[in-house]
Amino acid sequence: MKFTLSWLKDHLETDAPLDVIVEKLTAVGLEVEEVHDPAKDLAPFIVGHVVEAGPHPNADRLKVCRVDTGAEQIQVVCGAPNARQGLKVALARPGDRIPDSGDVLKKGKIRDVESQGMMCSWRELGLGSDHTGIIELPEDAPVGAKLTSVVDLDPVIEVAITPNRMDCLGVRGIARDLAAAGLGTLKPLDEPAIPGRYPSPVGVVLEHDGCPMFVGRHVRGVKNGDSPEWLKKRLEAVGLRPISALVDITNYVTVDRGRPLHVFDAAKLSGSVRARPGRPGETLLALNGKTYELDAEMVVIADDARALGLGGIMGGEDEGATAETTDVFIESALFDAVTVANTGRRLAIDSDARYRFERGVDPQSAVWGCELATRLILELCGGEPSELVVAGAPPSGPGAISVRPERVAALGGVDLPKARIVEILRALAFTVEETADGTLSVLPPSWRLDVTEEHDVVEEVIRIHGYDNIPALPLPRSPMPPVVLTPRQRQREFARRTLATRGMMETVTWSFMARAQADLFGFGDDALVLSNPISSDLDAMRPSVLPNLIQAAGRNAARGYPDVALFEVGPDFQDDTAKGQRLVAAGVRAGRTGPRNWVQAPRAVDAFDAKADALAALEAAGCPVDNIQVTTDAPGWYHPGRSGALRLGPTVLAWFGEIHPRVLKGLDVKGTVVGFEVFLEAVPQPKTKGASAGKTRPLLRPSPFQPVERDFAFVVDAAVPAEKLIRAAKGADRKLIGEVRVFDVYQGDNVGEGKKSLALSVTLQPQDRTLTDEDLEKLQAAVVAAVEKATGGTLRA
Repeated sequence: MKFTLSWLKDHLETDAPLDVIVEKLTAVGLEVEEVHDPAKDLAPFIVGHVVEAGPHPNADRLKVCRVDTGAEQIQVVCGAPNARQGLKVALARPGDRIPDSGDVLKKGKIRDVESQGMMCSWRELGLGSDHTGIIELPEDAPVGAKLTSVVDLDPVIEVAITPNRMDCLGVRGIARDLAAAGLGTLKPLDEPAIPGRYPSPVGVVLEHDGCPMFVGRHVRGVKNGDSPEWLKKRLEAVGLRPISALVDITNYVTVDRGRPLHVFDAAKLSGSVRARPGRPGETLLALNGKTYELDAEMVVIADDARALGLGGIMGGEDEGATAETTDVFIESALFDAVTVANTGRRLAIDSDARYRFERGVDPQSAVWGCELATRLILELCGGEPSELVVAGAPPSGPGAISVRPERVAALGGVDLPKARIVEILRALAFTVEETADGTLSVLPPSWRLDVTEEHDVVEEVIRIHGYDNIPALPLPRSPMPPVVLTPRQRQREFARRTLATRGMMETVTWSFMARAQADLFGFGDDALVLSNPISSDLDAMRPSVLPNLIQAAGRNAARGYPDVALFEVGPDFQDDTAKGQRLVAAGVRAGRTGPRNWVQAPRAVDAFDAKADALAALEAAGCPVDNIQVTTDAPGWYHPGRSGALRLGPTVLAWFGEIHPRVLKGLDVKGTVVGFEVFLEAVPQPKTKGASAGKTRPLLRPSPFQPVERDFAFVVDAAVPAEKLIRAAKGADRKLIGEVRVFDVYQGDNVGEGKKSLALSVTLQPQDRTLTDEDLEKLQAAVVAAVEKATGGTLRA
């Protein structure tokens, strides 16, 4: 819904500035989508004076003008037919943006003649559709003055109307809301009925339930032509094209009051005008130039001979008013919203009339709409009116609504006195009476078809009082429920989620296995042999989760899927006591790391893949992985030299490595398989207590200072594990050293027999200041000293 500020002030007496009006519109539920203030776009434009206008040497239709800007005279090439000497014009200079096209004006040559500006038309300034010539300003307009001080510029406001607010599809409805909200006074209407001077020669007939009321009037002796300038500008400002005075009047009433109308050329009518169903095979050439097939479900406006229009949607092209029209018949009817909506959807027609009728039009507007159209026609086109012709009656409203004042506080959260509630409702034109029991009997006005229940009335009160005035109250806070998952359970879920995100597929296997295969994994307690197994090859409790996963990987390989990654979180069994049952997160990888790829060739999985999986699961479970030690004492089902254990002191947290070929042979699995077992119950619990108990991750404390990386290469004995160098380097300064990584290993003639070179990348992360060169030198020396002391190695030259 678009309207101009001056149009709004035709109905609203207010001194409020534009920004206040815009803010209040949104506050009462009429969301402002856009405000177009032409004064902002036209601020650089000035009044120019054409001092001289002569012919262009290279073009018959162009003129070369000398234009006075008030400060200098510039040359402008112009093709407008009305460009002439002595004219006051709207002048754009280089650097100004033309509103219509959005182009920034530049100096240029037109047919080899330089042009230093542009004299603009109304359309180019975005102030209308006239492009037949340049703007002719008043003769007394001061040269060089701002154009905005000479031209009357009217801001355009566009609001989004929700489907229930049919009353705000007219400017007066919007003004009524603003007045009720305290932003001015609604101007009274002085629109007495116009007496008819003769009986109408055209009657009206109702033959369809979709049109409950039809009001018409004949006006003779009219003179159709162009509308006055004020009417043209208003229609153009809201996006409507002026056509003729008679048509423009109907469009004006539609926007001003939300009351669609139509005028017929009475000379083209045959008999009475009737609202009837469409007939089989009947067609209509509508005003949009398209022909539509009609049917019996549509409300068709017709005379005795043919269809004239679609009720509530669009008129026909053949019977419309033209420049030769002298007698007109005004249609002001009511149409059923559902019928209009169904017809519009079926025929894919969008129109301003349909938009309003399918949302609901004031049932009382059929009469006053016809009276208003008559008044405007007599004022702008002359003529003599007939008596009104009326068929049908407006549908009755929902009646009075009983409203309990205390419900405003209960539903809206605002405790308002009864007097204030009554004041707001009466400002919205509701009729309010207080009953003996203290409730209010509220009768909505005819244009508020959406207000039918008590809560609708409460909403109106709260809306006008202001949503911003609703006090913010905290919700009642009931005692928090106890934590459902224990820290151990959360560790398990974190580990499960992490392994899944690493591309592993979760499985659930039997807790049993064959005794002969269990012996390969350290089975040694006869108490775990089942007396009544469910199958002869599932006769022992599993001592490890790995064998079932390895066999699952083998079955996948036998079916053509050799590259698999499986994990399971579940128990294994060491003895028949409660402590002998351990919760383990175990996994296996077999085959290669992925499909063939042109960027990087896949490789066979190795022990380091299993180690990475185990560390990821431990970190997810809250283990301080930076403190973990790696040893080589993994159990016998792992490959010696290609496996290891992860420890915190004496506590074993996990085993990882390549599965021993002897074990794979016993399980009848071919190829390379790597695996890991993480003992979740061995992961230490966090030491925090109270509400923060169970947190497994430290707070993230990002540093605002740039990290610094330094590389070191140490020559050590070949038997020295890389972990020993990493731990020593980290220990040089635990606050500043954030990460230590091995990025290169070298063994060869350059480092000596029995030696190897390990290259470390050390990341220094300051927390409170930028490190100086002196700081860096001290840290580098500390790292070298720590590594040499711990490993007996030397810094490689």
